[in-house]
Amino acid sequence: MQILVITLIIGCNKNQTEEVNNKEPSETINLEDFTSMQMTGVDQISIDVDLDRAVDRLSRAIQFKTISNQDRSDFDTKAFEDYHKFLEQAYPNVHKTLKKELHGDPRPYSLLYTWEGKDPSLEPALFYAHQDVVPVPDDSRDEWKVDPFAGTIKDGYIWGRGVLDDKNQIHAILEAAEMKIKEGWQPSRTIYFVFGQDEEVGGAEGAKKIADVLEGRGIKRFAYVMDESAPLVPGIFPGIKENTALIGIAQKGFLSLELAIHGVGGHSSQPPEESNIGILAKAITKLEAAQFPYRIHPAVRSQYRYMGPELDKENQPLYAAVAFGKDGEMTELEKQFIDVMSENQLTRAMLHTTIAVSMFNAGVKDNVLPPAATAVVNFRPMPGDTPEVIIQHVKDAIQDDRITIKDISASTPATNIADPNSEAYKILEKTIRQIWGNDLIVAPFFVIGGSDSKHFQARDFAPDVFTITGIQLENTKEFEGFHGVNERILVEEYGKSIGFFYQIFNNLEDI
Repeated sequence: MQILVITLIIGCNKNQTEEVNNKEPSETINLEDFTSMQMTGVDQISIDVDLDRAVDRLSRAIQFKTISNQDRSDFDTKAFEDYHKFLEQAYPNVHKTLKKELHGDPRPYSLLYTWEGKDPSLEPALFYAHQDVVPVPDDSRDEWKVDPFAGTIKDGYIWGRGVLDDKNQIHAILEAAEMKIKEGWQPSRTIYFVFGQDEEVGGAEGAKKIADVLEGRGIKRFAYVMDESAPLVPGIFPGIKENTALIGIAQKGFLSLELAIHGVGGHSSQPPEESNIGILAKAITKLEAAQFPYRIHPAVRSQYRYMGPELDKENQPLYAAVAFGKDGEMTELEKQFIDVMSENQLTRAMLHTTIAVSMFNAGVKDNVLPPAATAVVNFRPMPGDTPEVIIQHVKDAIQDDRITIKDISASTPATNIADPNSEAYKILEKTIRQIWGNDLIVAPFFVIGGSDSKHFQARDFAPDVFTITGIQLENTKEFEGFHGVNERILVEEYGKSIGFFYQIFNNLEDI
């Protein structure tokens, strides 16, 4: 996962609450309609899993250093090739039954599996996970309690880089499929497994190419697409102590622009009135001061429709105003909601296209004026903020024709919004509750980071993409393992993950 940020609730203070209660009648919300959307009465089930062998296979998978480095020339082809051979040995029935293909450009190391369904007239389903992992920085090695690539099984956990992000999901999917095939089961609808090679650096080589392939084969619409996102974690959402399963229903886009100035260099003893570094720095300062306007994304409305009734009661008017609001309009309650949420950098990000200066390069020696300076600015666009719109915004902000602007990313637009009222969403929530019980909050949410499913969800054939990592974590501290140190998952919970995918294969029969 590239970046995962969970939208937070920032509570109103007493004065703000009094303002809400003193609104004119035309601005009040009928809270009788703001009722719980949580599914109830789902019977919990248990799936028998050969957990010892499954854990051993996942442990061995961690030992393959399928790392995605930002420098794409630094790519360990042998690690991926050996990992693919291991998968063939570990899951023989999957590889006998499903069609396996390799895709990716310029390196074909992304896996596409096709599990043919009995009824070709049914819309297919797709499960996504990624093979690649982020590097382990040398200066963090001494913070690990185990070798990050040893696949250590210790203290009831499986440890290692990628065990949470995202090889647990690859292997839970394949374990469940292997079990179903041994039982002689075949899906009614065709099911695709896509395991990308470069999710951690944007997915342009892998997932995007596979999306191109599937679209080119004439698939009109997927009935269900699932990718990674937030795991189940108690207390991950402030204001809710209960266990929480957040289901991503939309993602912001991705765009990186290079701003550059090319001028005359020279000796530092004779500096010009404006240096290239100074000119570019002024432009960056102007751009950071020209933030995109705030607005409420439809996915945020769905998020608060499901989650709002479970939050603190005194602020229900604010949450209801967002949940029942209309796009293109902005009530006073919604403005107040934005005022509150914009005070925090995490919640602020879900309200507008963000601007993040991530790289600045100039100069090689202290007494030499560089002839050029460059900066990279990363944007996470809201719907409608196309690359053309953003580039024009940058030009208007900096007002300097000396600076060139170039798109250097495999940019993707903001995605479609999955329908939380659809049968597909209900099937996912039902499966979550069958495995982990009814004592948890399930809600859609707006993903302000991104994962490889954006390459599918941005297209017409995959409107209903849902993102969640099907693993239970003990607490928010364990969540820090994503891209951090001591990444680990509980052995017992990995067994439930396998059961989750086993059961959702069954439940997809009902869509």
